[in-house]
Amino acid sequence: MKSPQFINLLALLCFGLLISHAGYAQSRSSQAIQVLVSPNKPDWTYNKNEEASFKIQVLQHQVPLTDIEITYSVGLEKMTPTDQGKVKLKDGFAVVKGRLAAPGFLRCEAKVSIDGRWYSGIATAGYVPLDIKPTQTLPDDFQEYWDTAIAKASKVPLDAKLTLLPERCTENVDVYHVNMQNAAAGTRQYGILAKPKKEGKYPAVLSVPGAGIRPYAGVIDLAEKGIITLQIGIHGIPVTYETGLYNDLGNGPLKGYPFFNLDDRDSYYYNRVYLGCVRAVDFLYALPEFNGNDLLVWGGSQGGALAIITASLDSRVKGLASLYPALSDLTGYMHNRAGGWPHMFRTDVDENKVKVSAYYDVVNFARFVKVPGFYTWGYNDDTCPPTSYYSAYNLINAPKELYLVQETGHWTYPEQHQEIEKWMLKQLKK
Repeated sequence: MKSPQFINLLALLCFGLLISHAGYAQSRSSQAIQVLVSPNKPDWTYNKNEEASFKIQVLQHQVPLTDIEITYSVGLEKMTPTDQGKVKLKDGFAVVKGRLAAPGFLRCEAKVSIDGRWYSGIATAGYVPLDIKPTQTLPDDFQEYWDTAIAKASKVPLDAKLTLLPERCTENVDVYHVNMQNAAAGTRQYGILAKPKKEGKYPAVLSVPGAGIRPYAGVIDLAEKGIITLQIGIHGIPVTYETGLYNDLGNGPLKGYPFFNLDDRDSYYYNRVYLGCVRAVDFLYALPEFNGNDLLVWGGSQGGALAIITASLDSRVKGLASLYPALSDLTGYMHNRAGGWPHMFRTDVDENKVKVSAYYDVVNFARFVKVPGFYTWGYNDDTCPPTSYYSAYNLINAPKELYLVQETGHWTYPEQHQEIEKWMLKQLKK
């Protein structure tokens, strides 16, 4: 049986895999030189037309450097800077300023070259972010389209096959590799099921994945607390192979998968993914150990998007936890502001693809969320720009709790992980 230390390590690995992404950034500097950019307001949040000041410092061994030149830029996130130049640090710091006249995010980036190496830092001022509105349109038949697709998928037998993974089991939890049929006959979906060994009825959590192709460990720590967990992959391949295989797929046939068949509403890559999340709910509801009522969905980045989408599509989901959701307000770049990951329509705008994207954009699912949600992110995210996920968050007309940690980018602090678990356990009354 596995030790508690092993279980905790596996849980941390699992969470890291859940939120990992091509744009993942470390939260702590591992370099001797740090570039600090600090807004002049503690909450980093401003009113329209209010001036934001950014204090720039460069630390070496925790000591501010002086009389060195830095390069800076200020402007809307992901867009061409409106102000840029060079400035010399005096008395250990420099100040640059900017403002926005409309809701959005103003980002200041500072760079410095020392001994032939570049170092950088950013800070982002949020201008009335709760007033940000989406650019994406809502198709007239949006709900009808997905209701029809789900009804069709529900007629496909799950044909679920479970394979015990003895090396992952613990004294209290059984762990299985799950192989189930997806939304169409012959298509499969895989995942890791962890459930308490003790006989009884338990709540459940569906863990949906961040972007990329990888194996999965299962969410064993929550299962140890008396919760059935199912962590799924989305690519129709088993999730227990060696990492090298997934790297090969990610660099080969699955490279760029978020763009596959974007010109076809019914064949777009995420069609099977979204329906697969609903099929995963079908699977959990079919488990005799599930209590038949208490089910949450949880994920970060692409998984943050899938959490909102699954809760929107399936009324059996009673709550969601979403970290910096991707796939939000995909048309943002067409309106001179940041769009959500995977940053489609930044350069190539195909009207048919734009129309299809409306059926898959998180903002349109957010309109129909009816269950409580826990959300967490920061202002410095460069992978999933905050403008994009606020476009979705602001449309949610259901109980929602935002745990904002302004300085975070596409990563989270341990405190955020703890708050997520605390919220989920409260919802499940554990």
